[in-house]
Amino acid sequence: MKDLLKNLKDKKALVIGLGKSGIAAAQLLKRCNAAVTAIDAADNPTLQKTAAQLRESGISVFTGKKSLDSLDFDLVVISPGVPTKTGIVRDLIAKGVPVIGEIELGYNFLDKSKIIAITGTNGKTTTTELVEKLFKDAGFSSIACGNIGLPLCQIILDGKNYDFLSLEISSFQLETIKNFRPEVAILTNITPDHFDRYDSMKDYALAKANIFINQNQNDFAVIQKDALNQSTGYGVAIPSRIITYSYSSEDADVFLRNNTIVSRSSVIGGFEINLGDFRLKGVHNAENLMAAIISGRIFGLKTEKIVSILKEYSPAPHRCELVAEINGIKFINDSKGTNVDAVIKAILSIGYCKSRKHNILLIAGGKDKGFGFDEIRPILKERVKRAYLIGETAEKMKNCWEGFTDCVVAETIDKAVVMAAKDAEPGDVVLLSPACSSFDQFNDYKHRGEAFKNEVKKLLNNNILCISRKKTQYNVVAFF
Repeated sequence: MKDLLKNLKDKKALVIGLGKSGIAAAQLLKRCNAAVTAIDAADNPTLQKTAAQLRESGISVFTGKKSLDSLDFDLVVISPGVPTKTGIVRDLIAKGVPVIGEIELGYNFLDKSKIIAITGTNGKTTTTELVEKLFKDAGFSSIACGNIGLPLCQIILDGKNYDFLSLEISSFQLETIKNFRPEVAILTNITPDHFDRYDSMKDYALAKANIFINQNQNDFAVIQKDALNQSTGYGVAIPSRIITYSYSSEDADVFLRNNTIVSRSSVIGGFEINLGDFRLKGVHNAENLMAAIISGRIFGLKTEKIVSILKEYSPAPHRCELVAEINGIKFINDSKGTNVDAVIKAILSIGYCKSRKHNILLIAGGKDKGFGFDEIRPILKERVKRAYLIGETAEKMKNCWEGFTDCVVAETIDKAVVMAAKDAEPGDVVLLSPACSSFDQFNDYKHRGEAFKNEVKKLLNNNILCISRKKTQYNVVAFF
């Protein structure tokens, strides 16, 4: 594989999928003088524009449901959204054609960059951003890339050399690695997700564990304690040096005790850090901070320097983002919460109202990814006043959650926001945390989050909150 990727001249390469990563892969292959063909099953104006640009550079592009005349290729690069079980990919593998992903392609062109790779069901984007900020503000060249939005191949195309790459990498991307080896591999957690792609929890966990497969004894595996137990339970052998962390177990090398992050690791040294020093709140963010802090200590950054940098980090949009506080009611956008575990953590991060526990009005639902929703039922019963259900999974959620919280099928996000606003009282929180992906009604989680924010802004113009509580004017404490 290495020899093939180092000498791509006149090799016939196929790229399947023309999202950001597919485009960057096709362009990099073309720069290496390969004969590139790119295909995508979609066919829309945006894709047609992309196809025209790629054709101008000498890349053959086919869109829509057209079939290829031949599967005679030397190399195939598939996008993360294309399962390896897809017919054409399965046929290519059967013919013995090497099939890799964009991450593997880009990795083989890196020179001296240190890679800190982050995977996990939840928290990987925040951790990726924390790691990028940590090393950048410490004086190194550092950039966040991969699943976070900037393809690794694009960095190669740009010709920039970085000291550190903070690389978010999904289970889909990890399915197609061959030689990819990060110096530090972080596994944030493993909870049920993507059962529309994986046959079992074991299959999903094993895909995540591929992040460690090419490491050696000089590398580091930074793993949340529960995720380590799950991985080893499935037979995963980790060849690198392991450092564990946890907010709930003091058996980990780095753990949370009385709102203090404590390390007793002989590898990175002992320390105690007050969690209150950081802007990030919630136990899930405590673990994200632990992973970033451990990464900094591995590369010799002083604890005081790490704290001074990371305490300035604010969470990105769509992750428990406070949109507005109107008449004592908070509206929080957690559109990035695309599975049950993420929703549980979002709910746990919200404080109680002084007069009652049940102060959360939850907006949930979206595209069905094949997993159940029963795990969240106890916390719904304890904290959620009412759930407003939207999208493809609305009825499925209602059937699962009835008896644990009041459920209303709202169908769309605009209706859900209006219903929740009318039902809310001062001290309540209207929380968008869908537990599902967004692709049934939106382009992505960002599109969904922006739709929620726009609907909250409309409340002022439509006097929804005034009518519901017979107020004559709004008391807008904050609008973000």
